Amino acid sequence: MADKEQLAAVRVAVDEVDDQIVTLIARRERLIRIAGTLKGDDAEVRAPGRVERIIEHVRSAAEEKGIDPDIVESTYRAMISGFIELELRVHKENS
Repeated sequence: MADKEQLAAVRVAVDEVDDQIVTLIARRERLIRIAGTLKGDDAEVRAPGRVERIIEHVRSAAEEKGIDPDIVESTYRAMISGFIELELRVHKENS
């Protein structure tokens, strides 16, 4: 029975973390929308060099925190891919 209670508590904590992550993603989206209006062309939006610098940064941050950098990288690559698509749409709308 204690295992079920612990699992329930862990799930509540995970849900709280997910809410915090969504709040941060919303903040990131607002910033990406602004960036999309400021960039000159699609190449500047895609910015593969910038993407790799972000990946290096988050992998390093993950290692410092003792968490799996591969999970962080795959999460960020998926997120960045989605945000690039959003930013391309925003850029197109404002061109």
